[in-house]
Formats: sequence, C-alpha cells, structure tokens
Amino acid sequence: MNIIRKWRTLRVLKHYPIPFDLWLAVTKHLPLIQARSVSERARIRLLATLFIHKKTFTGAAGLTVTPEMAITVAAQACVAILHLGLNTYDGWIEVILYPGAFQIKRDVTDENGVVHRQTQGLSGESWSRGPVIFSWQDIKHDSQQPYRGHHVVIHEFAHKLDMLSGRANGMPPLHPDMSLPEWTETLTAAWQGLLRDLAAHKHTYLDPYAATNPAEFFAVLSEYFFTMPEALKQHNALLFKQLEAYYRQSPPDLEEFHNRQHASANE
Repeated sequence: MNIIRKWRTLRVLKHYPIPFDLWLAVTKHLPLIQARSVSERARIRLLATLFIHKKTFTGAAGLTVTPEMAITVAAQACVAILHLGLNTYDGWIEVILYPGAFQIKRDVTDENGVVHRQTQGLSGESWSRGPVIFSWQDIKHDSQQPYRGHHVVIHEFAHKLDMLSGRANGMPPLHPDMSLPEWTETLTAAWQGLLRDLAAHKHTYLDPYAATNPAEFFAVLSEYFFTMPEALKQHNALLFKQLEAYYRQSPPDLEEFHNRQHASANE
C-alpha cells in the first residue's frame, strides 16, 4: 500500500503541479507563506498540489471557485501540517466557499430549558468528517493581514486536526514523544486562567472567543501560534512549547516579518 501511495503521489506531483508562475502570483500576497524559507515554501507548494488534487472545492451562493482561490486556501492549510503530513487531513473531501459570511440555524437551550432557534453569521466552520466551510471575504482579509492573531484558515483546519481524536475537544492525537499529562495540565491551566481574567474583566492577550470551550481554545491558540508566535511565547512559554511540539515547527513571527518588509520598502 505504501508503494502504491508513493507512486500516486509522485504521479500527481509530476502531472498536476501548481504552475510555478501562478503559485508565485498568489503566494506573494500571503505573508503566512512569504515569511517561510525557500525550502519550506517549496514543500508547502508540493503539499498544496496534493491537497488540491485530493479535495473538492465547491462555490456556494453563486461563487465560482478559481484556481487562485483554491491555492490560497490550500497553501495556508498546508502551513499547519508542514511537518505533520497530508494524511492528517484524511477522512473528508470538500472545501466550500461562500462569497461572504454564511448563515446557519441552530437550536439553543437557555438557562430555563427553553429551546430557541437562532441564526448566526459565520466566517468559517468545520464539520466532523464533513466539509470545511469558509467565507471567501474573510479568507482574503485574514490572508493578507494575518499579524493580529486572527486567521480563519488556520482556525478551521486546527479544528480538523483536533477532530482526529474523534471529536473537537482541544485534544488532538499527540505524538508518541509528547506527554499527555503535560499537554492537559498546560492547556487546562491556561484556559482556566483565561476564564478567570474574563470574569474579572481583565485585559487578555487572547481573543475572548478562545474561552468558548476547549476546542475553540485550541483553534485560537493555533491562530496565535502561526501569526504571533513570539507574543504567545512571551505570555505563556509552556503553552508555546506544547504547540511547538505538536505542530513540530517554530513559525516565523508575521508581525516582525511585516515590519521588516515595511522597513526594507522605505530604504
């Protein structure tokens, strides 16, 4: 099976590569890619090629998905799995893009036990063993200005990694060399600290949305890890260390990259 899989992978890379000119045209606008080394960008391109070949991209509400859109999603999704492998995105096949925020209806039970039907506008959503759904408008915004701890692509694909354990609960399958007690203790302490700070109306370095539940906490942490790693490290070095061990990489800080680019342009 490994030989067959390797043969199929090589065949895709040989016959269906992302054209280099198109790759450069799209990724020059993506700091999440541009901040990487030459070798990392080359690996991301290979992973993105395979991602696009394995997944189906569907436009919703009249949106036509262009090759540029598919590359934008795939390239940034593959940053998270740069050292994890594309098989961590197995078990589902579809990426759905809406032009803007999409509406969903859900039943919500209040404290009195009364069920209400609510309509929410979302920028992204991940379904267990189902599609990943995005607002293309939000992808464009976050992709080009990702140095504030917000990145919808990273957020939703972090949920996909989390779901590999069976459900999204802030506990993705850890590597054999990682300590489950250390992961649990570190993330639980950080999450509970965030809840205490919010209850006390204190300023928090993380988006308050991270306090929603452990799954959202992990997804928001992943956004900060890939866009503001130094800030995350300064606020909680133990938390950063756990994410570094899980993702098997130390991302470049996009805010620092942006400042260097700006300074270079003004010289």
